[in-house]
Order: sequence, then C-alpha cells, then structure tokens
Amino acid sequence: MKTIIAEKPSVAREIAGLLGASDKKDGYLTGNGYFVTWAFGHLIGLGMPEDYGISGFGKASLPILPDPFLLAVRKVKKDKKYTADTGALKQLKVIKELFSKSDSIIVATDAGREGELIFRYIYDYLKCNKPFERLWISSLTEKAIKQGFENLKDGKEFDGLYQAGQGRSCADWLVGINATQALSIAAGNGIYSLGRVQTPTLALICKRYLDNKNFAVQKYWQIQLLHNKEFIDFRSLSRTKWQDQKTADDTLKSIQRIGTATVTSVATKSVTEQPPLLFDLTGLQKEANKKLNLSAEETLKIAQSLYEKKFITYPRTGSKYIPEDMWAEIPNLVRALQDRETCKQAVAKMKWGRFNKRIVNDLRVTDHHGLLITDKIPSALSAKENAIYDMIAFRLLEAISQACTKEITDVSLEVSHYDFATKGCKIIEAGWRGVKGSFSDSVTEPVQDLPELTKGDVLKIKEATVLEKKTKPPVLYTEAGLLSAMETAGKEIENEDERKALQNIGIGTPATRASIIETLFTRNYIQREKKSLIPTEKGLQVYELVKDRKIADVAMTAEWELALQKIENQEADASAFQKEMETYAKSITDELLQTSIAQSNLPKLTCPKCKSQQLIIRDKIVKCPDESCNWVQFRTVCGVQVSIENVISLINKGKTTLIKGMKSKAGKKFDAYIVLNEQAESSFEFEKRKSYKSNGK
Repeated sequence: MKTIIAEKPSVAREIAGLLGASDKKDGYLTGNGYFVTWAFGHLIGLGMPEDYGISGFGKASLPILPDPFLLAVRKVKKDKKYTADTGALKQLKVIKELFSKSDSIIVATDAGREGELIFRYIYDYLKCNKPFERLWISSLTEKAIKQGFENLKDGKEFDGLYQAGQGRSCADWLVGINATQALSIAAGNGIYSLGRVQTPTLALICKRYLDNKNFAVQKYWQIQLLHNKEFIDFRSLSRTKWQDQKTADDTLKSIQRIGTATVTSVATKSVTEQPPLLFDLTGLQKEANKKLNLSAEETLKIAQSLYEKKFITYPRTGSKYIPEDMWAEIPNLVRALQDRETCKQAVAKMKWGRFNKRIVNDLRVTDHHGLLITDKIPSALSAKENAIYDMIAFRLLEAISQACTKEITDVSLEVSHYDFATKGCKIIEAGWRGVKGSFSDSVTEPVQDLPELTKGDVLKIKEATVLEKKTKPPVLYTEAGLLSAMETAGKEIENEDERKALQNIGIGTPATRASIIETLFTRNYIQREKKSLIPTEKGLQVYELVKDRKIADVAMTAEWELALQKIENQEADASAFQKEMETYAKSITDELLQTSIAQSNLPKLTCPKCKSQQLIIRDKIVKCPDESCNWVQFRTVCGVQVSIENVISLINKGKTTLIKGMKSKAGKKFDAYIVLNEQAESSFEFEKRKSYKSNGK
C-alpha cells in the first residue's frame, strides 16, 4: 500500500477519484492499493515557549533560543489558554496509522516551500522513516495529475525546499517570540507584537503615512489654452508654474490680448509597448485591489477556490513565465475561451499563427509557472470568482498578443515669450491593447488626437484659463501599493552593491504577503480608511520605538529572503543561517528590553462606575482593575477604533464626539455618539436622539 497525503480534503478527493480510491473512511479514502489522506494546512508547527517550560513573559527567560526546536500539534485558544486542536489530533492519528500500514508515501501537499514544510513537520513529528516521493504539479486538472504521477520525483530532491521552509519558520519564531516578549516587558502595558516581516511592513506604512501627513501642500497656477485646427479641438499647458495667482492672472490677460500661439517645434517618435507578462500572485493581488477593491487575502482565497475547482493553475506562484514545453498548450487554452461569453470578442481579435512567445523563459520559472487558466471553462461562479477568472484569462490573451505601436507627438508652442506644450498619441498597431480596448494606463492623461502640425503654424487661441493646482503629498498606501513596495523592497536600499544583489528580492513571499497584511490588522496596528491603509495609534507607537532599529529595516529582511532562497537552491548552509538568526535575536532582545514606552501620553482616568480606581487603558479595552467593579469598555465598537480623545470624552463628559462609519450586524454603516448613563452603561445616541444598548461591543 501507498499513502498519498494532500494539503486539503478537496485536493485529496480529486486525486482519489483519479486513482480509483473511492472507498470513504473517517479521515481518508482508500482503494486500488492507495490510502489518500490530508492535512488541514499546518497540523504541526514549532512549539511555543510553554512547551519548553517557560510560562508568561519574564525578563530572566530571554532570549529564548531552543536547541533543538520542538514540534507541537496545532493549538487553539480556549478559555484564555492554548490547547491542542482536537481536530488536528484526530487527523494526525489517522495519518500515523496509514503511514504505519504503508510501504511508501507520496507527498501531494501544495508544491512550494510551505507545502513541503507541512508534510515534513508531520513526517518528523510522527518519527516516520518510510521512503517518500513527491507529486509536483501546477494544476489540478486530470491531465496534470496523471502527468505528475507518471513523473514522481524522489523526495530527497526537495530537501533544499524543506530547509528553506524550516529556516523561515525558525527565524520567524526566534525574532517574533523574543522581540514581542522583550518589547511587551519593556512596555509593561499590553502586548506589543513584532515580527521578522511584519515589523518592516508596518514601518513602510507608518513612514508613508507620516510623510503624507507632514507634507506641506503648496498651491501653484498654470495657464491652459484651447486650440482648433482641421475641426480637432486640443489643449496645451504652460510650462511655467506661477507661485502666486495675481501674476498668473496678469499673464492670462496678456495672452488673451495676443490671441494666437505659434508652433515652435514638433517631435514625433514611435513607441513600442511590449505586452504584459502573465500574472504572478502579487501581480494578481495588486490588479484586483486596484480594479475590484479586493484585499490581498480575499484575492488569494478566490484564486485558491478557482484552483481547487480546476479552472486555473497553482496561484501561489512568484513567476510570470512558462517553460518552453508548455508553449504547445497555449493555443488550446485560447480556443477553450471561445466558449466563455465574456472572452468571445477578445478571442476573435487574436492573430493565430502570430502568438508572442515573450512569456516563455525556462530560467525565469520558479517553483511554479505564471498564472494560467486550464482547458476547463467555468460556468457557475460567484461574481468575484468570475471577475478574478476573467482577469487571468484576459492577461493570457494580452501576454501572447503582439506589441502595441504608438506614435507620440510632442509639440511646443509660444505665446509672446511664454512656453506651452501639448502631447498627442496615435495608435499605429493596437496589438495587445486591442484585447480590452484600453490604450492608456493613465486616467488623468487620456489619449489626445492632434491635427497635422508643423513648425511655424499660427494657431488661434479659442479659450485661455488659469488652473489652480496643488503639490501632491506622497500617496497613502493602498494594498496594491503596499504589495508593490513589499515586492520591490530591495530598491529602497541605499548601498548600491546591496541594492543590485537584492533587486528582485522583496520582503515576504508571494504566498505570505497577504497574511502579513492581515496580521497587521489583527494586531490592531493598521486600519482601512476607504482604500488607504493607515496606522492606528498603537501602530505608530510601535513604529516610533523600532523605526531606527534593524528589526524595522526592509533591507535586512530582504537579505534574509535572499539567504532563504540560497538555502532552497542548496547554495547556502541552513545551520549557519540559524546561528545568524540566534545572534540577531539576542541583540534585538537586549535592545528592546532597554526601551521604555512612554506611558505619559495615556491619560489618568477614574472609573465611572466605582469612582475610586484608575482605569487601565489598552489598545483593545479600557477597564477597571478592581474585579468586584469589573467595568469595561471595548475600544473597537462596530468595527471602529475609539480614539484616546474619545475615551477621555466618554469618561469625563459621559459622551464621545460623533463616531462615523460604524457597521451594524447587518453590515449597514451608521454614525452615532457613545454615551454613558448613571450606571456607567454605554449605549448609542443618534443625532435623532433614539438609542439602544451597545454594551460597549
């Protein structure tokens, strides 16, 4: 017998169905010489400090440097304590029994660093020594699975992948556990979570927020002219930017008196725009955030669902290319799209026999190739699944189309001694831009048709206006912008040699970036403001403490990612990396223990219920320390964080200012005041004066 272990039940069912293992048992399927079972993601992970006999946060225990690291069953929080997940224990028992009854194992967890780690941690925890082979596939179609089973690989080939996954897991533990405990001990007030990738990502958000907030906006004025030639209206803009309005207004009057503009130069150049490459996961997440306002986490979930339904290839990819041997499949995929209503028109425009091979590059394919559709065309999908599927399908059609050729014309004009400029764009060959019919990436600068213009032409000014403009601050990060910043973290590095070495390395991996952003939300470090990500009070507080330390340094985190990549390719030693991480964990722990978090910014407030105790103010709650009083007010009310100012107002005046954008259980937004009655119970008060109990929740 052979045991096949998949990462999820849905994948296990697909494989079992194909192999004829149709007999359903508790926790596995069997038949035809196979047991097919599954993990539920990370069943086994690294033990927590309590597994080493260390309970609570104590200065004397730090730094905690396990040797060796212990493996433990996944834990869940129950009654303020963490206990082993009963579902995980049950499934592990099944896996153990199947392994013992089998001659060998086939590993069918997701083909990547985390998938490898999921299996190896189970294998090591169960002290299994059976030989194992690896099923390495990029899609769950019948064809891909069959090919995968025909080409099973020796499990040892993936030792580098496992060592990189293990290195990442131990590094996250060493930095996260020690830094979090050290900072929380130093603070003496609540838990301040830090992490190897989490903290530099928070630093990116905070720095951009502060740069935006502290930006001094300046007004300036430009003059815009409207011209007409050969029945074509077009506009030109002054090159001069005036710092005061009066000068601009005076100049306008002078220009209006003259009434004509003279063309001083016309320069035309041909521009070739290559088609985009296929999506990798980060690219898809960025596009879905921009176009559909989906979070990175949502996009990954939708893509994972499409993958498990066999409609797309493996989504957790960091590559935008395909290998040479896959090129023959591409025409079949395009043909299949003829049956999809949303893609019919685009497929009809494709130039058969002239497909662009730019996406083919064996050297640039990582664990998995770029995102593709499969030949199975979906019918019944949710609106969001349809939107993500079409994104991937249209990107394939664009990627294999020809380049777009444009003719860009730059025109300079002069009125008296004032210079003006205009730009025109003519599409010569639509190429890939014809797939969706979108000829410009910029909303602010649409494609402008120009008439034939030559040097010396005198153009009548139909209209002249003064435009008031403002200098723009650095834009706040959206999720799309943050994903880009995480992806290209190496570009931020000042040292040129380091920057070159890290040019294609980011922080985190395509598969983990979404969960890092979600962790920052969970920790109450960031919040959404429309589409922008902004730090909370707590997030800014943490940033101020760590911004000048190595743990917040994007460059260092990117260096670690480079080291992990080398371990994966077996070009570097995993134990040396761990030693380096231990040394770093020691130094960051010492640094943070000496930090003092200024609590002076927290107000001293008396409990409104017992009127005797000073309230404890934390990021999630405000509470009375006297257990017999037990007064508490949650700081997140209907999805909105109550600011310190509003906490003060509630306690001292019995009422907050109007809190906007709260969400009811039904998902409807509303604005209300939080008020305290004489018994110190909180409720909502609306502007129309009707109220109901909120209980601070």
